[in-house]
Amino acid sequence: MNNEKIDLTNCDREPIHIPGSIQPHGVVLAIAEPSLKILQVSENAAELFGCAAADLLDETLEKLLAPEDVEYLKSQILPKNLEASPRYLPTFRIGSEKREFEVIVHRYEGLLILELEENSISSAVPLEIYASLKSTLSQLEEASNVKEFCRRAAEEVRAFTNFDRVMIYRFAGDASGEVFAESKRDDLEAFLGMHYPAADIPQQARALYIKSWLRFKVDNEAAPVALVPQINPQTGKPLDMSYAVLRSMSPVHTEYLRNMGVRSTMSISIIKDGELWGLVACHHYAAPRYVAHDARMACELLAHFLSLQMSAKEAMEDGEYTLRLNTRHAELVEIMLESEDFAQGLMKEESRFLNWIDADGVALVTGDEINLLGKTPNAEIVRKITGCLTEQVADEIFATDNLADICADAADCKEYAAGLLAMRLSIYAPTYLLWFRPEISQRVNWAGEPTKLTESSEFGERLTPRKSFDLWVEQVGGKSAPWKNCELEASANLRRSIMEIVVRKAEALAKLNAELEHSNIELDSFAYIASHDLKEPLRGIHNFSHFLIEGYADKLEADGQEKLQTLMRLTQRMESLIESLLQYSRIGRTQLTVSEVNLNNLLGETLEMMQTRISETDVEIRLGKNLPTVSGDEVLLREVFTNLITNAVKYNDKPKRWVEVGFVEGEMPTFFVRDNGIGIPEKNYESIFRIFKRLHGREAFGGGVGAGLTITKKIVERHGGQIRIESVPQEGTTFYFTLNMEAQTGKSANEA
Repeated sequence: MNNEKIDLTNCDREPIHIPGSIQPHGVVLAIAEPSLKILQVSENAAELFGCAAADLLDETLEKLLAPEDVEYLKSQILPKNLEASPRYLPTFRIGSEKREFEVIVHRYEGLLILELEENSISSAVPLEIYASLKSTLSQLEEASNVKEFCRRAAEEVRAFTNFDRVMIYRFAGDASGEVFAESKRDDLEAFLGMHYPAADIPQQARALYIKSWLRFKVDNEAAPVALVPQINPQTGKPLDMSYAVLRSMSPVHTEYLRNMGVRSTMSISIIKDGELWGLVACHHYAAPRYVAHDARMACELLAHFLSLQMSAKEAMEDGEYTLRLNTRHAELVEIMLESEDFAQGLMKEESRFLNWIDADGVALVTGDEINLLGKTPNAEIVRKITGCLTEQVADEIFATDNLADICADAADCKEYAAGLLAMRLSIYAPTYLLWFRPEISQRVNWAGEPTKLTESSEFGERLTPRKSFDLWVEQVGGKSAPWKNCELEASANLRRSIMEIVVRKAEALAKLNAELEHSNIELDSFAYIASHDLKEPLRGIHNFSHFLIEGYADKLEADGQEKLQTLMRLTQRMESLIESLLQYSRIGRTQLTVSEVNLNNLLGETLEMMQTRISETDVEIRLGKNLPTVSGDEVLLREVFTNLITNAVKYNDKPKRWVEVGFVEGEMPTFFVRDNGIGIPEKNYESIFRIFKRLHGREAFGGGVGAGLTITKKIVERHGGQIRIESVPQEGTTFYFTLNMEAQTGKSANEA
């Protein structure tokens, strides 16, 4: 007797990617390349092709397809990247009756897999697919929120396919799902708002939904057709049909659909940031339904559009709240800066810190000291919560809508602390900011009781799909409202600001102790912090300009749209300037990692990384005698050579370009990078090393912000060296530099 424990994970172990059979309305061929020999074929080849499966094995495709179709495959399709990427092909005519088959082809695990579907079940929708799709995408862009966005998508998919019901199914954090939008036949009961348990879609099915976006079953009552042979002779394994549309479905899923009264089904994945956000689920009840490839492709494209736009629509929905968080963030930073320390600033009455994020209470834990605002657990429970966080959570930002899951001692506090957003500020001592949310008691409408039942069979107990989908209401408590992505991002930004302020205070104290000695460090720190402070409002300007363009494009005149586009370009350029300033400031602040550096190896690695650019410009690289080994920071020295060689390649308009790298021997070796480029006038020898100084137009010679030489000079000086230039306009330029880490001996590692 099978003594395996009966639980819902049994379904998760079903090998649904290798069922060994397919749906009977089409034929699958597993083919070896480059011979195009048929290694496996479905048993129904005789019925659909007029040629027995056994007669096709070990034959090439020439026996089955017309010569022009074989040539089309060889010349136009097989050279393309088909790995795990199904491609729709034009119709092939096969067999003595020249029956038409729609074709899909892809490669997987070293095999070419050809799927041929006969459109014998008429379901054509009289639509001009591509014209309709263009109109559909335009309507979706106009949707003002996620729910409206999904509702319109469901309606359009149903128009393309003529299924009885199309649902947009959204997954929750616990993997259960909700019918978020629906389009259906008028006489059908509504499923909108119904919830489905996580067990309805087992883990391996979710994994397949991420791999392969479309799943389709024409007739749930049709018996599957086996592959011949079952084991592929080339791989020695069953054929992996993870990406095959014709793959037969799990018997458990087939029974599940039968219990729902569904005869035909199609589902398309909605994937957000690499995770399964939801599904477009289509159901047809009375009869089988085949969706032709053109309509199927339109639906796939629509699902891809949903996936790409989902983040933007969700962000737009929370736009006003996000704006409030960002505005209050700036105010909190100002108050913290004016206070003795960040904790004192946050707890000031005028900071209104409790109202910054949607929470009923907040706790600040710094070592043994606990400060509480609003409705929170008492200090003893807060200390136990931080203990659980220290033991169980390594993340800097952590959120849960069920605090009792990680801290059982908080279970009795759910009426004001069912949910927790935690910010860890130190790994050495329990220093946390904690936000609390109260319990939300709510009714959840399930489509049937959300459990799977077992039944006896000749093989023992087995799990069965749910047989009832009638409304089943559950009263759910113990959880808070979920934390939004914009809240997690806002708390991460606040943490960065707090850490910067802590660093700033520490630097201010160091400045008082050694103001003159560390004047260069102070200037670098100022540039670093000022740049960080500029980035957030700059990003806000860019994002909200983007929101305006997306959300109000139809309300703005062309001139207004153009001005917003210009604003976005200017903020992107300013961000590039800030990033360059940050990079420059880091070089002055960061301690050098000094080691013995073989410059020959370093130069070889640098040229290898630049190989694409060198090949594109057809530049000749000339190397002199072997370079010496020096003491220095390998990463920064690589940047010196990269910047100088990049400039030599970039500022060159000669038909035959060359760059020479070498050194001049002496008591202190002098390295050089020489080119035959456009040259530099002598009057500009000093100004070219100034940050953001460019001698040419903003977009000339590939553009740039004018920071590369400034950074190079800083690195050379950190290594105790100097850099100079010799140049003849229109003939070329040579940059000379020295390295002398020994001269730095005894100096502060942070000294510039």
